Amino acid sequence: MGLIAALVGCHSAPSKEGRFVSYQVDLRRQTLRLYWRDDAGQPLRSLQRLADWLRGRKQNLVFGMNAGMYKAGNVPLGLFIQDARVITPLDTTAGSGNFYLLPNGVFYITATNKAVVCPTAAFRYSEAIAYATQSGPMLVVEGRIHPAFKPGSPNLNIRNGVGVLPDGRVLFAMSRQPISLYDFAEYFRQQGCRNALYLDGLVSRTYAPKEQWVQTDGDFGVMIGVSEPL
Repeated sequence: MGLIAALVGCHSAPSKEGRFVSYQVDLRRQTLRLYWRDDAGQPLRSLQRLADWLRGRKQNLVFGMNAGMYKAGNVPLGLFIQDARVITPLDTTAGSGNFYLLPNGVFYITATNKAVVCPTAAFRYSEAIAYATQSGPMLVVEGRIHPAFKPGSPNLNIRNGVGVLPDGRVLFAMSRQPISLYDFAEYFRQQGCRNALYLDGLVSRTYAPKEQWVQTDGDFGVMIGVSEPL
């Protein structure tokens, strides 16, 4: 589903944190939005197109990442809320694959800049929700690693996810190398996230110039973008 990454200046630090590309967002000071389609109604699809689209609106993309799974036509799988409008509904059906490995969950941001990650079963729609994306499985639920994950699992893959730190900042992370779901969840738990959500796997890409990690390709549905005025 993904293409070979356009990667600039990649390096790995010797610490355990060097296994991950991570970025923390302070919603009180930074602008975080979820994006899907351009003005013509076509999916933006790649981080490069998102950066170009934002530049045309005099915004500089300072961080970007794919924000969940999608169906044919780059249509979001599960809930997607943009600008307080429900674009695609919450998916509470059963199915196969990571998305349906219960508990799955929702990441959302309110109009008052509060970030929340919660299991799908606990999600309650409100007009105060400005942006939301559904994915699965949950990585961490109330401080506990998802019960289906096992230490030493041979199921390794590139993975990206999101959690909320104790001070309210949003933590985004992607593994630099293939990793198990258990070890990926453990990373978020060690950072202090009581709840964290898996976003996607092999196709995942991250645009984080300040972290010396720039991937501009991909073929996505919804994307995360942190921007600032040019």
